[in-house]
Amino acid sequence: MADENSDRPSTLGELRASGWVSRPIKQEIREHAIAKVVAGEPLFSGVEGYEDTVMPQLENALLAGHDVIFLGERGQAKTRMIRSLTGLLDEWMPIIAGSEINDDPYNPVSKHAIDLVAEHGDDAPISWVHRDTRYGEKLATPDTSIADLIGEVDPIKVAEGRYLSDELTLHYGLVPRTNRGIFAMNELPDLAERIQVGLLNVLEERDVQIRGYKIRLPLDVILMASANPEDYTNRGRMITPLKDRFGSQIRTHYPLEVATEVAIMKQEAVPLDVETPDGPITVRVPDFLTDVVATFSHLARSSNQVNQRSGVSVRLSVSNYEALSANALRRGLRSGETDIVARVDDLDALPASSQGKIEIESLEEGREGMILDTLIKGAVLTVFKEAIDPGQTRDVVDAFEEGAIAHTGEDVTSADLAKLVTDVAALREPVMALTGGDESEAAVASAVEFVLEGLHLSKRLNKDSSGASATYRGRV
Repeated sequence: MADENSDRPSTLGELRASGWVSRPIKQEIREHAIAKVVAGEPLFSGVEGYEDTVMPQLENALLAGHDVIFLGERGQAKTRMIRSLTGLLDEWMPIIAGSEINDDPYNPVSKHAIDLVAEHGDDAPISWVHRDTRYGEKLATPDTSIADLIGEVDPIKVAEGRYLSDELTLHYGLVPRTNRGIFAMNELPDLAERIQVGLLNVLEERDVQIRGYKIRLPLDVILMASANPEDYTNRGRMITPLKDRFGSQIRTHYPLEVATEVAIMKQEAVPLDVETPDGPITVRVPDFLTDVVATFSHLARSSNQVNQRSGVSVRLSVSNYEALSANALRRGLRSGETDIVARVDDLDALPASSQGKIEIESLEEGREGMILDTLIKGAVLTVFKEAIDPGQTRDVVDAFEEGAIAHTGEDVTSADLAKLVTDVAALREPVMALTGGDESEAAVASAVEFVLEGLHLSKRLNKDSSGASATYRGRV
């Protein structure tokens, strides 16, 4: 960092001569936000589905210089958005060297910085901090104290010989240490009410008072917070004066479209690229199964058997996508295949990655698995109806009613499944529609199994299951 700042002013006098201008944090963010809006760029990248809902409200709040509280269930990118706001800060900011609270060189507020400038004048040393260090965050927990947020007397400094009345005996908390930056409080309603009171001055008067000391630290902080709507509105655990001091309240939401959920899944999921003695292996997940994973989450969010107050996080979709890929990899490695494409069989891995992320509302013990299985089948059927024209499968059903039989399961190789396209010629049209013309055995096998399962769930084929294996046959 020293090398990066070697060409920057190192004293107060050099800083003045450079023409650097001090700005309040909210003005600094506003100017960068204006530049983004004028250029037609998003405030930050990596957040999908909020372009027409949350982002306009956030732009308004930042342009207005508001402190913001985000209301939303778990897994709605609240913390990610808050952390990304550091991109709207200047890349480097000067402070009085050695300052614990990022003192403005032109307007120092801590005793250390005031004394240093008084002693050295324009020769007072300056250091530079990167915008990433101008962010502070605290998860609100019942044991969070005023000392954590605002500050406390440091007994070690007292033991070194300083008087209790000396401001230098103070150990600053997270809020003062984030002076001239962004401070975030996650799950704010979980903060004890007596501690919430300690944030009132920060939000309104912009200062802090520590342990009754006759000092006033006028802080320059923009405060961001997140909360669950139930905690915020129903339990009454957030004190009214604190609510009143937030300039803007922004409601977040889950992806409104399956396509948005898919984009987030692909962005967040860890790709399964594996090195084996025979070479690298990459697992492919076809679009129709990716849509099944996303649709599963959407169905869960509308199910009366799922606790909607706790929410169904997008993390569920990401975990399920990764579990689907992992099961396909395990299956492929066991069968010795190097071209691995996820199949309907691999959806059996979803319950394990879903439990714990979905709160099932059932009075009967043991029904969780049945409810999850029903949701998975519902997702497969929904995507099947959207992806396949019924006219493409009439001849397939006829072929099975005339005696065709198909065996599927983890122990059935892709080559054996792909051979069904030859044995049942009517399968070729819907299968090629799903693969987009990809005729590799693994891709064809995945599409064949999806068509068969979709026809079964549509009540057009019978399915006999035995463990991890299944047999499809006509209904007559």
